[in-house]
Amino acid sequence: MTDIEFGLDTFGGVTNDAQGAPVPHPQVIRDIIEQAVLADRAGLDFFGVGEHHRPDFAVSSPEMVLAAIASRTERIRLGSAVTVLSSDDPVRVFERFATLDAVSNGRAEIVAGRGSFTESFPLFGFDLRQYEELFDERLDLLSHLLREQPVTWQGSTRAQLADQRVFPTTANGIPTWVGVGGSPESVVRTARYNFGLFLAIIGGPAARFAPYIDLFDRAQDQFGVEHKPVAVHSPGLVAETDEQARALTHDGWIAMRTRMGRERGWAPPAVGDFEREIESGALYVGSPETVARKIVATLGTLRVNRFDFKYDQSQISHATMMDSIGLYGERVVPMVKDMLG
Repeated sequence: MTDIEFGLDTFGGVTNDAQGAPVPHPQVIRDIIEQAVLADRAGLDFFGVGEHHRPDFAVSSPEMVLAAIASRTERIRLGSAVTVLSSDDPVRVFERFATLDAVSNGRAEIVAGRGSFTESFPLFGFDLRQYEELFDERLDLLSHLLREQPVTWQGSTRAQLADQRVFPTTANGIPTWVGVGGSPESVVRTARYNFGLFLAIIGGPAARFAPYIDLFDRAQDQFGVEHKPVAVHSPGLVAETDEQARALTHDGWIAMRTRMGRERGWAPPAVGDFEREIESGALYVGSPETVARKIVATLGTLRVNRFDFKYDQSQISHATMMDSIGLYGERVVPMVKDMLG
């Protein structure tokens, strides 16, 4: 348990300024770079940046942002959260991350996934009716490319490759994960391709994901592959007191859940949902002591190798997120390690 790593993830959501107005995309991106620099100074292990193609998120090219971060950091590992592989070209994904790996001196990681939204499909000319087929084929091709050997591959959604190499090469390969929201089929597929399992726990109790980790272990044994690490990712905010953290997060969380509900056909948030997610669900909101104890409880329930804290919350400022990152790295993580030790 004392070997568990601690990371940060951001989806690059548009933040608010001191007057509550949305911050322009260019400034949001510059702010993310500053947030990553602070994470590196705080001794955290990983910084992940999401990919989106819609107005409420600023980052559509995580690798570009991560390359800028690489030039200003020294040790923190850098990856996507996630790369929307279904609507991308695995060859270009490998090339971009291999380049990032060179720029960062071997600190690049890929977290591939299907993403939370579908805007990239019409944007890049893909048919949503091929949702499953696109991801399956692209994940298969990526698994071949990561071996950094000549690739011969054929599928139905992309041109075939015949004994082709892809460049640049890397010094030690690129650690690769698959972001999974909680379907058994996705867990088994991740094991079959021998990637790390990256569980997105964004609602409900963490304990409900324990069977997926057990399934991942069994599937790796059945496929006869090396056991790969498991990471979990959950949203939250750290402030000096529980009351302050809840006040900062409440309105944005309600607005986000309401907006997502309209888009996806969910019921609107009920009275008490926000508090229930903090007390027994997937929201890690509170003082350093409160958040540390909740992380320890999760790590006691789930056998994982890394805990990632999704620190960007709706309708809060860059300054608030910087404060949260500092408290997470300098107070929460040391507390968690002490409790585990």
